[in-house]
Amino acid sequence: MKTMMRNSVEFNFAKHAFRVCCFLTCFVLAATVCRAEKPGGEPALANIATVVKGAVGPFSKYCDGYGNPGASGLGYICAMTLDIGLVEQDMDIVLNGIVAYDRAETKGAYIGQINMLAASSFCGLNGALWGYDLARAEEIASGKSKALFDVARHDQKTIPVYSADPLLDSASRLFGTKEKRRFPLLPGAHVICAEKEYTSPGPKYIWSAIAIAIAEDRTVDSCLFIEDAGEVTVGDAKDIAAFADTLRHKIATCAVRCGEDNMALYKEIWISYRIKWIPEGKVGCALVAAPYLVLAKNAVPEGKPEQLLKTTISDWEKKMFLTR
Repeated sequence: MKTMMRNSVEFNFAKHAFRVCCFLTCFVLAATVCRAEKPGGEPALANIATVVKGAVGPFSKYCDGYGNPGASGLGYICAMTLDIGLVEQDMDIVLNGIVAYDRAETKGAYIGQINMLAASSFCGLNGALWGYDLARAEEIASGKSKALFDVARHDQKTIPVYSADPLLDSASRLFGTKEKRRFPLLPGAHVICAEKEYTSPGPKYIWSAIAIAIAEDRTVDSCLFIEDAGEVTVGDAKDIAAFADTLRHKIATCAVRCGEDNMALYKEIWISYRIKWIPEGKVGCALVAAPYLVLAKNAVPEGKPEQLLKTTISDWEKKMFLTR
């Protein structure tokens, strides 16, 4: 009888110890998971000035791809580009697509002759956005940009959605154009880009679109790029406007859903699109690309990158003695 009682006590003690052990294990695991989800306000670099100081490349006249040797630090700059290239349909489908893609790279902001490496698709804690954080577009610097519409986040707070055209314009003013180049990416450079494209023969409309969602707390969350491209059947300008409005709303929804997946809150979204009719006998390529880069040395006024954080794109042009 005593033996049975002793065994029962030992069993209950062992069972209690097992429960305590399980509880402590679960507590430790839960704490670890919480820390893994949100490490807290610890940016990869000290502040955005440090990001920009560390985002100057080794070349005087050319920007370079992020991650290549010779940069001034660990920072990078993102710039946004968007265009549609067109070519005669007089070769095979692969060659037609190559030329159409190449023309999309060189039609607006010049990003030609680079080895584009596709990435998905964030401007992170050690990144800054050209035209937004530095060399700011006038509309953004002045706070006069007008929202196209609002979208609800997953916490039900509404945030504004703006046209990204000022950001696209700022990128064009950094790189220059095919005919009048300023500080383009080094020919042959390996350049990581947030990128999508859609290539198709006519007759049809094709389009591409880009967005960036700006994180509310950039010490813990990345800004998010959304790239999209495709084709659409539309009849007239009214139909195009309706399509564009629907597209922008869908992209904004996509961005806030991605934020929900990562428990990230965005304070605003910037979206733009391009759409073009591709006639019969032609091939079009709708391309969106946001290169991750380091700046040319000569693109930095007085060799002080941090000054760009207090500079508008027009002021930057004046300091660089650039004319449009």
